[in-house]
Amino acid sequence: MKILLSILLVLILASCSVAAAIPTGTAAPTPLAKNIPLTATPSPAATFTPQPSSTPTLPPSATPIPLEHYLSIDGGRQYFALGCEAKAAVDWAAYFDVEINEYNFQYELPLSDNPDKGFVGDVNGPWGQVPPYAYGVHAAPVADLLRQYGLPAAGLKGLTVEQIKAELAQDQPVIVWVIGNMVGGVPATYTDQEGDSVLVAAYEHVVILTGYNETSIRYTNNGKFYDVPIEVFENSWGVLGNMALIYED
Repeated sequence: MKILLSILLVLILASCSVAAAIPTGTAAPTPLAKNIPLTATPSPAATFTPQPSSTPTLPPSATPIPLEHYLSIDGGRQYFALGCEAKAAVDWAAYFDVEINEYNFQYELPLSDNPDKGFVGDVNGPWGQVPPYAYGVHAAPVADLLRQYGLPAAGLKGLTVEQIKAELAQDQPVIVWVIGNMVGGVPATYTDQEGDSVLVAAYEHVVILTGYNETSIRYTNNGKFYDVPIEVFENSWGVLGNMALIYED
């Protein structure tokens, strides 16, 4: 009996100690509900200002631009993971009856960490990166190489839709630099190893424009043809500064 009374006394004293350790009026912590993630305050997004570029002066069309015009051009799927520029270039050249090997063309492009100067990264690398990682190449180096094959190619920035239509109306397909399969994107300024800046964007891609009407643009991408509203095209094309490769008469 004495033992039981001693145990009971110890338990009473212990419970009093615990109660005294909890301040009066302090609520117990409320458990987080399941599947509700903790919310962090996001860091402010970087603001990228596109580099200004003047609108190239192209010779005026000798005849009024028709309201619609479509070209017939063959194409297919690109061989390399990031070889859209090479594939578009050889398809564009074939339209003007100049046959070029896609593999040769890809490896004849100069290499650089600046896409305005040469091909950036591994042509078999993952898509969606920006320099200095695997990326691709812009219009000027592609045009330079096409001229070595005897084609009067010109790589330009700052073109307008009306100038593009004028090229197409003369039965001259146009290679343009867009984002993905004609979607939007966010440009960024990259400074290369030589200190020069260039506008780049993730998922840079090229397609060949093959026609238009009053409200839409037609293009071919990996052998398939698409029609998109002109404003959709402009939204995607504008990310990299309205860059294009044209046949310069």
